[in-house]
Amino acid sequence: MANLAASVSSALQTQRRPGAAPKERREDTLVKITRRVFANGLAAVAFGAALFAGATLSQTLPAAAEDVDIAKLMKAGPLGDESMGKEDAPVTLIEYASLTCSHCAHFHGQTFPEIKKKYIDTGKVRFIFREFPFDPRAAAGFMLARCAPGDAYFPMLDLLFDQQAAWAFGDDPVKVLFDLSKQVGFTQKSFNACLTNQKVLDGVNWVRDRAAKEFGVNSTPTFFVNGTKVLGALNVEEMEKILDEKLGE
Repeated sequence: MANLAASVSSALQTQRRPGAAPKERREDTLVKITRRVFANGLAAVAFGAALFAGATLSQTLPAAAEDVDIAKLMKAGPLGDESMGKEDAPVTLIEYASLTCSHCAHFHGQTFPEIKKKYIDTGKVRFIFREFPFDPRAAAGFMLARCAPGDAYFPMLDLLFDQQAAWAFGDDPVKVLFDLSKQVGFTQKSFNACLTNQKVLDGVNWVRDRAAKEFGVNSTPTFFVNGTKVLGALNVEEMEKILDEKLGE
């Protein structure tokens, strides 16, 4: 692990390359971040393991499906899985996503609500969300979702996807992240404590690294439907077709 040190505001506020649209941003180098001083100078943030190198943002159309080892795929990370729906549902839908991926935000804003209502809430599908951060901002967002008080993991994700432009591509992400965090019950103290929690960061990175190494995840969103890998920000009709085939409908 490289020994690099800088302020977290510098890490979180890294600007996109000139001429590149924020939503098409690509990480071209292997970024390693160990411990960074929090923006107010009172705390330190450990962004431990290497961020994924050369990862691309999601494709806009589904790619050819392939199968992976379901037993390995279903193994939860050190922090456990965050899921919705019945554990014994006939279909399990796993999504790997990055909070700074615009296609992921589009999927969660446009496609997921309908899928949740039709399949998850009715007991047909169990949904598991897994973190795949491309950059320090996404890593910080996932840490906050994992630390969210009570049962607020998914509400925090919803806020972060909905307000993605403000914190992922804005000039003052620390302030915006804190303002969003307060909506689910964070205080300044708990916000700072979360972003200095090496265990949380390591757990998030473990999920991403295993997905890349064992399941070939290199873009977001990437879905696994009963072990079948499907790429792309699927619309409602595309996702329904895949789920209905697995359900035999």
